[in-house]
Amino acid sequence: MAFYCQKDSYAFELSAEVVSCTPAKLQIDNGGGKKETLSGYNVTLTDTVLFPEGGGQPDDRGFIGESPVLRVTRQGPEAFHFLTSPLQPGTQVLVKVDWQRRFDHMQQHSGQHLITAIADSLYGYKTTSWELGRQRSTIELDTPVVSVQQADAIEEKANRLIRQRVPVTVRIIAFDDPEFEQVRSRGLPDDHAGPVRIIDMKGVDANMCCGTHVANLSDLQAVKILGTEKGKKNKTNLIFIAGERLLQYATRSYATERSLTALLKNGPEQHVEAVDKLQKSVKMLQKNNLSLLRDLAVLIANDFKNRPDRSKVFSLHRKEGDNEFMNIIANEIGTEDTVIFMTVGDEKASGLFLLAGPPRIVDDLGPRVCKILDGKGAGKAGRFQGKANKMSQRGEAEKLVQEVTSTESEQ
Repeated sequence: MAFYCQKDSYAFELSAEVVSCTPAKLQIDNGGGKKETLSGYNVTLTDTVLFPEGGGQPDDRGFIGESPVLRVTRQGPEAFHFLTSPLQPGTQVLVKVDWQRRFDHMQQHSGQHLITAIADSLYGYKTTSWELGRQRSTIELDTPVVSVQQADAIEEKANRLIRQRVPVTVRIIAFDDPEFEQVRSRGLPDDHAGPVRIIDMKGVDANMCCGTHVANLSDLQAVKILGTEKGKKNKTNLIFIAGERLLQYATRSYATERSLTALLKNGPEQHVEAVDKLQKSVKMLQKNNLSLLRDLAVLIANDFKNRPDRSKVFSLHRKEGDNEFMNIIANEIGTEDTVIFMTVGDEKASGLFLLAGPPRIVDDLGPRVCKILDGKGAGKAGRFQGKANKMSQRGEAEKLVQEVTSTESEQ
């Protein structure tokens, strides 16, 4: 069965009847990298303008009546629309597609077909998979290397065909039609039944596909191959964008260029050279800063050791510093009869901590200090160190160290 969106990819809306509505669950990404499970309903209709995911193309978004459709999936001949509100079977509804998302997917998907066909015709590179990403798309080619010259040639021919306004048509053929053996395909889904849908770019490519596509290559506007990267199993990933994404990419790139021009005080052609010089300067400054921190650590330790009335506890917090800085101080002071408690980082946020001293004291104090600082750490041989997430609790941790050390000294 072909859905209405597959018969007319440019249709914005469609009147349909609700066939079924059953309770369902949907797991979504809430944007913070965590999954959230929604309770709702899977709705089937007599037909739909919302494309269910397939052929490497993500599903559509849109509305059924006033209810937003959060996911569309295909199961056999049916399209399931996930809603958070129920609909009564038999109700006539208006289905609307999110056209901006749909047309973007059409441009990227047709762009993939075009690039795939050209890579095959020019160099015999077969497409083994592809991914339509949120910002850019990737075609996996069955070759270990695609040279810069080859990528440029593929891009040039693709844009030439776009300018020639090559028509794109959809044809339906029977599974046993002899033509089926001649069209490009990576195989049919296990649950496929009935006729086969062919996307035909006149004189360029005929490919079996279930997705939505432009009606003319001119609707792609342009394609840009951004580059290549090493793929899996001796393959190459070709990265591209098409249509409106290319315009948005140019807008973002120009905004970045203007910002860099203002910051670097030079023209775009000097940006790389200027950044390279800055990076080298930063590395030199970091190296000098580390050297100074090490010298400072030794001075701090010697100052403490030379005090005639030095305490049994050495406590220090410094915003600038790292684990090496703290360990140098601990090594210079010695931990046979001194308990050392040090922290580095933002006083009100997170940082690093080190507790060192006699093992019997540190073994007891380490986990307790770690808990107060809401940290994670580990220790052995008289040292316990880790990350502190609540540096604001440092005062409480130091108080505990002083109390435990004082009690140990009295025993």
